[in-house]
Amino acid sequence: MGEFRNRMYQNYRSEFGSDEKFDIAYKKVKRLKGFYSHLRVYIIVNFIIIVASVNSDFFTRSIYETSLFDWRTYSTAFYWGIGLLFHAFSVFGRDWFFTQDWEQKKIQEYMSKEQAKADKWE
Repeated sequence: MGEFRNRMYQNYRSEFGSDEKFDIAYKKVKRLKGFYSHLRVYIIVNFIIIVASVNSDFFTRSIYETSLFDWRTYSTAFYWGIGLLFHAFSVFGRDWFFTQDWEQKKIQEYMSKEQAKADKWE
């Protein structure tokens, strides 16, 4: 842990005392920051790889012979993207897409549709 981060953690720690909620929130923020750093590095590195690969033979060959349509150009981004996806699931959890709120909204939506159908024929 860096010196600044360590001091900041100790300051917040002394302010909140032995609050367990603070520790949980601090760990979540730290994991979220790690994911966003991973995402930033993924975008920058893969952008450089793709531009360098496409640029290397863009002027010497026709558009269909360049590495623009070559699998090797995008393979690093693909496989690293799978790893990034697993990292996102570890940070945000499995219920990233289908949260409890989403389930409740869908249940209410279907119940209101069924009620509307029942009221229609009465």
